[in-house]
Amino acid sequence: MSFPHLLEPLNLGFTQLKNRVLMGSMHTGLEEEKGGFEKLAAFYKERAEGGVGLIVTGGISPNLRGRLAPHACQLSFPWQVKKHRIVTQAVHQAGGKICMQLLHAGRYSYHPFSVAPSKLKSPITPFKPSAMSDRQIRCTIKDYAKSAKLAQLAGYDGVEVMGSEGYLINQFISARTNQRKDNWGGEFDNRIKFPLQIVRSIREKVGTDFIIIFRLSMLDLVDNGSSWEEVVQLAKALEHAGVTIINTGIGWHEARVPTIATSVPRAAFAWVTEKLKSEVSVPLVATNRINTPEIAEKVIASGQADMVSMARPFLADPDFVNKAEANTPELINTCIGCNQACLDHTFSLKRATCLVNPRACYETEINFEPAESKKRIAVMGAGPAGMAFSIYAATRGHKVVLFEAKGEVGGQFNLARKIPGKEEFNETIRYFLAQLNQHDVELRLNTKLTPEVLKQESFDEVVMSSGVVPRKVNLLGFESPKVVDYQQVLNGEVELGDKVALIGAGGIGFDMAHFVNERDSSTLNAEKWLKQWGIDTDYNEPGGLMEPEVEPKHKQVYLLQRKTSKIGKGLGKTTGWIHRSVLKRHQVDTMTGVSYESFDDNGLHIKINDKPQVLDVDNVVLCAGQEPNRELLEQMQATGVPVHLIGGADVAAELDAKRAIRQGAELAMSL
Repeated sequence: MSFPHLLEPLNLGFTQLKNRVLMGSMHTGLEEEKGGFEKLAAFYKERAEGGVGLIVTGGISPNLRGRLAPHACQLSFPWQVKKHRIVTQAVHQAGGKICMQLLHAGRYSYHPFSVAPSKLKSPITPFKPSAMSDRQIRCTIKDYAKSAKLAQLAGYDGVEVMGSEGYLINQFISARTNQRKDNWGGEFDNRIKFPLQIVRSIREKVGTDFIIIFRLSMLDLVDNGSSWEEVVQLAKALEHAGVTIINTGIGWHEARVPTIATSVPRAAFAWVTEKLKSEVSVPLVATNRINTPEIAEKVIASGQADMVSMARPFLADPDFVNKAEANTPELINTCIGCNQACLDHTFSLKRATCLVNPRACYETEINFEPAESKKRIAVMGAGPAGMAFSIYAATRGHKVVLFEAKGEVGGQFNLARKIPGKEEFNETIRYFLAQLNQHDVELRLNTKLTPEVLKQESFDEVVMSSGVVPRKVNLLGFESPKVVDYQQVLNGEVELGDKVALIGAGGIGFDMAHFVNERDSSTLNAEKWLKQWGIDTDYNEPGGLMEPEVEPKHKQVYLLQRKTSKIGKGLGKTTGWIHRSVLKRHQVDTMTGVSYESFDDNGLHIKINDKPQVLDVDNVVLCAGQEPNRELLEQMQATGVPVHLIGGADVAAELDAKRAIRQGAELAMSL
């Protein structure tokens, strides 16, 4: 066995977990959909069958005011138990264990009835909460205990009490948000009465043979957060109050430090769990950016934690644990931490899914049943869309031949993985290659699919997933060799000077600005990354923050856009702020409302508000979008073989791997 520590059972006294893997809490959006609990049951059942030791659900509120949104899920009444049993029975039938997360949003609620310890508005929500009365506090404690008992009646093996990430319990714990003058505020001993009474009340209601996990904020990453001494004091008090497991919480949602995005180094926060290890005797769970069995094994084997929590990795691959146990980690569809289909969807009130696995949360809707009529299908282009379609179509029994004009698969992912902080895209290419081989897809590299080949080899269908080409900008002087496109830069075809103008401030422009300024990726150097973001591993200050390390300015970079809207407005909902912070760190000059005129030896001539100016730059890099690569489309259609367009060949707006892979899956289902 290659992962003995990860796969070792964990004895909790009254029950045993079959391994050290906890599937962390994720809100899927199914909780609020009509018929959503049946879909949730299918979602969790697959993960239980995939070998997870313990599953934790998305957050369920203990009362009305604690809901994240007006129609979010709560468990407060006996009549609500029935739908939860659908989930627990499915998990138990699959041999798994599941805990329900109890989450009161506090001032993070997106509704006008929110409450908090003090009347302080959060910077990320529109409503100012009401300060809770003493009676409301005591009733809320009872609501937690009542909800936990209902969870027990619904068949859950336990509950996780969400005490981190800046939600209500964390708001009581921290002096940042608790400015009360009564017995629930002031000194730390008073501020932690709320979580401790919640745990004691739950334990009294549910008895001894029921798992209580407490998600403890070990590193707030906000000013005036908890000190390390306070974290230890609370952890010890929680153990005494009757918790079974302590899970690690990292950062508040309002923190200006990334904690789970792809640019965060793997297991970057395991050190803080390890720091607590000697202080308590209950099992501790390490979290955040643990996405491979190798990393998980290392965390446990080195003594940093007793368990690891992985949430999004189980969106990417429900069979993660089984594949690790079978010693086939190369077959794991690795989470790349992109947030595009999970958290970005959640915070937009859409159903969550996964960029690299469009079946996630669609287990009852997206399936690849054996095809009634097996076909011979030609696929043009081995980018994300082409590879995804090829694998899913082959799963159904079709004979697929995948043509790639270049000498490697990956398409735009081959460019994306060169951006600092996006090294995880390597894992998706590795996974696709392994799956192409697993499903006997015939891969022809350095081979262009032509109409002649199509006719000679008698294909039944052709799928054009030929990707995109950079959009050209035809202006005076732009034929200069000093004016290049982003693909030329990333492919190493040109060497840029010290002063660079980037035309186009979408995702590609931001990536290029990062690439030009940081060739030595800090994502691959955790110590460097922690210093860049001002995270103090010595924990000398409350909240664990220190001054970020200032970097020298390597190049003069201008990021330009025609629109007058905010730079980066179209970036990911949960990651856009990170990209803007990186550009600020690299001192990139941004300009909006730019009209491009020409390029010559003096530089790039532009106008802003009809005022001309010249940017003294050595190079101009075109990041102004893409166009579909539809070369040979008409000739292909003329053969009479049905032609299907997917990915960038279909729509070439901002590069969108989420749409491309999903299109591949949906087309494979339909043929």
